[in-house]
Amino acid sequence: MSHDSLPVKRLADWDHERLRDLAAEHGTPLYVADLDRVAANYRRFADAFPDAHVMYAAKAHTGKAVLETLLDAGADIECAAWGELHRAMAAGADPNTLQYTAVNPPDADLDRAVELSEEAPGLTITGGARDTFDRLAERGYDGRVAIRVNPGIGTGHHEKVATGKDAKFGIPAEHVDEVAADVAERFDLVGIHAHIGSGVLNDSLDEHCRAVGRVADIARSAADAADTDLEFVDVGGGYGVPYREDEEPLDMPEVGERIREAVGDLDAQLKLEPGRYVVADAELILTEVNTVKEAPAATVVGVDASLATLIRPAMFDSYHPIRNVSAPDREPRPVSVGGPCCTSADVFCTDRPVAEPERGNLLAIGNAGAYGYELASQFHSQPRPAEVAVEGGEARVVRRRETLDDVTRVER
Repeated sequence: MSHDSLPVKRLADWDHERLRDLAAEHGTPLYVADLDRVAANYRRFADAFPDAHVMYAAKAHTGKAVLETLLDAGADIECAAWGELHRAMAAGADPNTLQYTAVNPPDADLDRAVELSEEAPGLTITGGARDTFDRLAERGYDGRVAIRVNPGIGTGHHEKVATGKDAKFGIPAEHVDEVAADVAERFDLVGIHAHIGSGVLNDSLDEHCRAVGRVADIARSAADAADTDLEFVDVGGGYGVPYREDEEPLDMPEVGERIREAVGDLDAQLKLEPGRYVVADAELILTEVNTVKEAPAATVVGVDASLATLIRPAMFDSYHPIRNVSAPDREPRPVSVGGPCCTSADVFCTDRPVAEPERGNLLAIGNAGAYGYELASQFHSQPRPAEVAVEGGEARVVRRRETLDDVTRVER
């Protein structure tokens, strides 16, 4: 069975010899993306929802190679910021197919989106506050809009991504009908949108379906209040992948059935926005061991990747699998793996069994495709790493390694 046909790609499924060769050629830390896997993940998701409109949520990974791969696979793109709109178009997306789902959009972003709509009237702008619609009207915009609603139910792997119940996101459910009636008079109201949460797996699927059903009910009521036919109901939200080795992946055909059942009869097209599901397991980070230190509380393994390379463990307390690519069959030993940043938050794992690392060994940190490079920084004046993409057996650099000149280039 091809690895791309598997419901999840584990670290053990990567070609370790190829990874060692890539690290030797391009240095570490290094992001490695499997574009074939990106396309396979998108097809598996789209196949589970044959009647839905599937848009990739660009914020998970805006790399040009990833966006081009998904556009070639037939995906449309959903963007949460002007920069993402710009990058989607640079990758070849037709702006008439884009959806701009802004949260508290800066004035400059709204200006650019309105200007873009003059050339691309198919662009859809989603607003999650009355102010956003007023600001659009002040700019003379009267085109396609969707209303982002807050269903009061949020699901996901961490409270910071359970957006469906966070007051920051969307019009409160009890105000949607009133807002919809007003918006329909001023704009072309084409949809209702809600982002319910991120990282949904089997243990949160029931709650996710309940939230989806709630959004569908809100949409039906809003359409009646606005006396209009909606084009779509968008239940954006991140279907997850199993980051932990003992977690089971979602059965996407079953998920498709559950979501259709939750939505019920709907006089509009269902729209979905997978992000994490498409890219998470399609990318990893390679990092080299530089220090092994015996301490009273732990065996500390120092590596050249850091929270500047991958901040999710520090930011969300996220679990990322780690594997010794140099010696995967060595006896496992409980170790704490951390980087070179001067903060105790710069730790990828604590007391986790890893095939005994030695100085010079190559470790792989898995499931780094979603919000990995997107959240990378230059903390400690560390240049951001290179990114290599593998496709059809061929590897190419799709993002060069930064230099210190890159870090200081904007200074005056």
